[in-house]
Amino acid sequence: MKVGPSPTFNFTPSNPWVAVGWRKPEDIRLDVTRPVESHGMRFVPIAAKKVVPEARRVDLADGSSLDYDYLVITTGPRLAFERVPGSGPEGFTHSVCTGPHAEQAWRAYQAFLDNPGPVVVGAMQGASCFGPAYEFAMILDTDLRRRKLRDRVPMTFVTPEPYIGHMGLGGIGDSQGLLESELRQRHIKWITNTRVTSVEEGKMHLEELDRDGKVARTHELPFAYSMLIPAFAGVDAVQGIEGLVNPGGFVLIDEHQRSRKYPEIFSAGVCVAIPPVEPTPVPVGVPKTGLMIESMVSAIAENLRDELVGKPALSTATWNALCLADMGDKGFAFIALPQIPPRNVTKAMTGRWVHLAKIAFEKYFLRKMRKGKADPAYEKYILRAFGITRLKPEKHAA
Repeated sequence: MKVGPSPTFNFTPSNPWVAVGWRKPEDIRLDVTRPVESHGMRFVPIAAKKVVPEARRVDLADGSSLDYDYLVITTGPRLAFERVPGSGPEGFTHSVCTGPHAEQAWRAYQAFLDNPGPVVVGAMQGASCFGPAYEFAMILDTDLRRRKLRDRVPMTFVTPEPYIGHMGLGGIGDSQGLLESELRQRHIKWITNTRVTSVEEGKMHLEELDRDGKVARTHELPFAYSMLIPAFAGVDAVQGIEGLVNPGGFVLIDEHQRSRKYPEIFSAGVCVAIPPVEPTPVPVGVPKTGLMIESMVSAIAENLRDELVGKPALSTATWNALCLADMGDKGFAFIALPQIPPRNVTKAMTGRWVHLAKIAFEKYFLRKMRKGKADPAYEKYILRAFGITRLKPEKHAA
């Protein structure tokens, strides 16, 4: 049984395209009821209100509840806009984290095009998903150039990262050099080690910290349009459950994706707790990327299967990463095996082929979802050709 607030699946990686009008919302959405049911599962389109581990129960938003023998938590995050006054779609900045946010960003962008001005794009302190911020800045640059408006739009990229291309991962290959070069070519200024203190209409207040975490200078950036990725937090359904989650509300797991306190609970995705890879002057989180999450879910599926037949549940996810970031007219790709250093393989590349590959991946993934095919054999073969597997070889070859 699958529980969620809506049967509508939104292909989140395409949200930056929605925000500039390159995609319509219906282009990247589909109803998952039939694909889910094709695997013998029932879909319950009601949001979870609270997990009650001691009772092995999930209370739902409509007042009903579901009992469970095993629970897999893959809720994603809560977007913590409240940490920065004036930020978010209900304030003065926009977001591409959800489908509705991207739609709102597109409506605001259309109004902006009638009266262009300064743009601020980036991420707030505590953010852990930096790729979409870089993507959106460069997609916006590309779109404005195509509209012959770029010369009227000063752009600034702000980030809590200690340097451009850190990505919450200590960098990936020469990600710093590649992304700094791209920002320079596009005349996008940047400020790193930033802490957004507040946002008001048309003005953003920042503190820039030094390497010791002390305020080196402050900034007041004017803007006519802004998109900032917020910090993530755990969802209310698990928030505050001692032993299940950390103070931020992220699920604590062992190497087999299993709760350390409640062995009948597994978790994967953005909602799991992963410590920072290194100390930074401004807090940054670790991203949980698509292939990395697929590897987590693969481990859970294997472990549940083994558990149900009385075998030890020992499968471990590789947390490998293969990411395609669009830049509007080209793209940035990286392979990190595993995603979190130290790594066996690190590659970072740019080129127009990445832009085309991301479009192809969008079409492929949506088709896979419509067909209900979770793990096609040909996908495994392609990943193996790059040396990428989902599970560690101690237990499985792929």
